[in-house]
Amino acid sequence: MTANGVVSSISRRGQFEPFDLQVSRGQIYLHESVFVYGANPAIGNSFESIWQLGGTYTFPTTAYELKISSSSGNDSFTAGSGAKTLTIEGLDANYESVSVTVNMAGSTQVSTTGQTFIRVNKVYVATVGTYGTNFGTITVGNGYQTVAYILPAAGSTEQCIYTVPAGKTAYINRFTISSYNGISQNAPYSTCNQIDFYVRTFGGARRLTNSVLVPAQGTFVESFPYPYPITEKSDIDIRGYCFSQSSNIRVQLQMVLIQNNYEVTGG
Repeated sequence: MTANGVVSSISRRGQFEPFDLQVSRGQIYLHESVFVYGANPAIGNSFESIWQLGGTYTFPTTAYELKISSSSGNDSFTAGSGAKTLTIEGLDANYESVSVTVNMAGSTQVSTTGQTFIRVNKVYVATVGTYGTNFGTITVGNGYQTVAYILPAAGSTEQCIYTVPAGKTAYINRFTISSYNGISQNAPYSTCNQIDFYVRTFGGARRLTNSVLVPAQGTFVESFPYPYPITEKSDIDIRGYCFSQSSNIRVQLQMVLIQNNYEVTGG
């Protein structure tokens, strides 16, 4: 259906359309679909977060301006054929959602001047030159640690690390795990991989909320009839462990963010 040139949901005509589709289309008030994807290409027999830089992720304790640079001079707003601008989505010192777009300058650091971040949830290339995406490795740091990392030609972060904005609750309704380490799919248990889901509530301890074993080569999918709630300002950190050799592990996380409260105005 269309009205004044705008595509309309058929549910507005009293017909059925899946609720999840309406959320994704932005038609359900105070609801927002969130998709988080992460990859770690070489997890060994020590736990690492699911992100491309490797090792365990450290969440900042203070909000800082971010510093961004590339390993390639082609990632430049003025002269490059790669990434020209980069968008950072995260949370400010009050854990409110913020987004900043910066002009790239190759290996010269640029800053989110005037805007600090205590969390970074996603970074992606916003505008490009003729190459179509980023040429080099893009590093985002706060002066003390790396908080986001984009591989050449990826165009976006690949990190299953997320913090719920203030005033909202995240409901996890589905996750997918895939693993590959060159060992036969029918190999014994000792060659499996373990994926642990950690949640740290605001001001609280990091807790293990789920743990899954997947084969050396395989995929695991889990859907929740009753979506799992993650409270505001909580950190999600998914980590992997390989029992034998090393594994390329990738995780997809599907959530819906719902506003906790809102003001009612008018009569």
